[in-house]
Amino acid sequence: MPVLELDLQIATQSAQALPSQSQFEEWSQVALPQSGDEYEITIRLVDIEESQSLNHEYRGKDKPTNVLSFPFDAPDGIEMPLLGDLVICRQVVESEALDQKKPVLNHWAHLVIHGILHLRGYDHLNDKDAEEMESIEIELLKLFSIPNPYLINE
Repeated sequence: MPVLELDLQIATQSAQALPSQSQFEEWSQVALPQSGDEYEITIRLVDIEESQSLNHEYRGKDKPTNVLSFPFDAPDGIEMPLLGDLVICRQVVESEALDQKKPVLNHWAHLVIHGILHLRGYDHLNDKDAEEMESIEIELLKLFSIPNPYLINE
């Protein structure tokens, strides 16, 4: 089991109905390599304005997004357990869960796992990589009895 130090930053105006620190830790831990290694991650929960600003600055997209991943790249010769930062927009998570007709807590779990896989170097820029990343997400979410998030709920 990985050793995780999680810095949870709540920078959203409404802290109602947010997952607990322990839920964020559980979701994060399953997405990490299952070794005794140490990892430090920051998860920052933000509102639309901050999400949109960061998405515009770092991705050139002038709109809020559900999760942004900022992997930490240590300088050569320096080993640190810092994996990186996730920035998750509360309103986008809640809106997407509603639109996709899924429990909001399930969507939080999915986005945390998705973001941590990005921190670990996984991506979905092409079909092969997307299929690999999604299959890992699906398997990890099963550990929490969360159904496949990529199935469309009509």
